[in-house]
Amino acid sequence: MLAVTEFLDGDPQQLRRELQEGKTEQLQLRRGIIGLSLIGMGAMAAVSLLQTGIVKHLPDPPINSFHSDKVNSSDTAYMLGVPDGPLSLASLASNIPIAAFGGINRAQKRPWIPLFAAGKAAIEAVIASWYFYQMPAKEKAWCGYCITGALANIGIFALTLPEAKEALATLRKAQ
Repeated sequence: MLAVTEFLDGDPQQLRRELQEGKTEQLQLRRGIIGLSLIGMGAMAAVSLLQTGIVKHLPDPPINSFHSDKVNSSDTAYMLGVPDGPLSLASLASNIPIAAFGGINRAQKRPWIPLFAAGKAAIEAVIASWYFYQMPAKEKAWCGYCITGALANIGIFALTLPEAKEALATLRKAQ
């Protein structure tokens, strides 16, 4: 039977050293995913406050086409039976443990993790792009918080691609 510590990538001290001190390109990209996730979470936290009635107004830049309250209170924002802000916030938050899971060589040791991360990020980038399109097309207004969240999701997807490519190469070698 596989020991839990072997499944979870072995020695916790080694994992801590690798995550905190590692200098590989893959770790830098994973740190970027964490950073973009936190930025997106900040934007979606503000949206969630409005959509759940905790705050009554979100400030906008002084540009006529920006109206975050209108965009985030639209039917589109509530069409799933729950506001889209908290869903996006939770999804962005889930990127953090995924990016932090595994050591330096996870694309070789656990290739399914980077592939899962890239697949999840691809879906979210498509959804974010669709919402981005909805702002001017349907709502006739922009939301700076939503733009920030969409760009974070698209950036996260881009950052997952190099490690996913490496993971695919590992799987192909194993065949």
